[in-house]
Amino acid sequence: MLREHLSQEHDLASRRTAEIDSQVEWLNRDILPAHASVLDLGCGPGLYTSRLAALGHSCVGIDFSPSSIEYARAETERASLDCVYMLEDFLEADFGSGFDAVLFLYAEFNTFRPREASQLLGRIRRSLKPGGRLALEVHTEEQVRQLGTAPPSWYVLERGLFADEPHLCLVDCAWDDDARVSAERFTVYRDGSGRPETYVCTTQAYAWPEYQELLASTGFTSVRKRISAADAASPGESGLMVITAAVSVPA
Repeated sequence: MLREHLSQEHDLASRRTAEIDSQVEWLNRDILPAHASVLDLGCGPGLYTSRLAALGHSCVGIDFSPSSIEYARAETERASLDCVYMLEDFLEADFGSGFDAVLFLYAEFNTFRPREASQLLGRIRRSLKPGGRLALEVHTEEQVRQLGTAPPSWYVLERGLFADEPHLCLVDCAWDDDARVSAERFTVYRDGSGRPETYVCTTQAYAWPEYQELLASTGFTSVRKRISAADAASPGESGLMVITAAVSVPA
């Protein structure tokens, strides 16, 4: 997984360097106050937090990938950055409180059922100080539908996310119109083995009004959608959008 995060050949696990740099510039300019305290959920190997810390922010990252957290911690020590990393499932982790901003990027939000998503947003709101902001990157409804209705496909790799040796991967997809969930099934045949391994990824679709309602019902205000700097050259083509929201300041 760490190798896939760091790869510059694709954007399947993390964005490539140039796009991350562009989005960090946008976050630093438009979302974060000076010397902000930032929580990054699903931080991976710290590709955003390390850059934000280098710009003067204080960062906490949470991820459940041991290799990614180990890499992020090593980079923090090497560069003497103001970052703390937690190896935890952020559905269960204690976020703490008093953050200026929470980042929840690259559409990880859509991997959760609506009930889990609502609970998670409530916990995020409680972790923010009054006036704190959320940058939530999500799939568009149409993109999730396209994932679930894509035709069957296959590929062969020398190594990849599912295996470190040559393997064949068959991909088939399904779309549940009632639940509005897409499912992608990856059937992996390792070299020399006739026994397949199967992995399934599900993605929840939301319409824009549903995103608005989820955020409003969990206490967020000033809910806006926008493209991020990383998408500015070709808005909408990635199937992602960034939603910003805030915690109101008491009168």
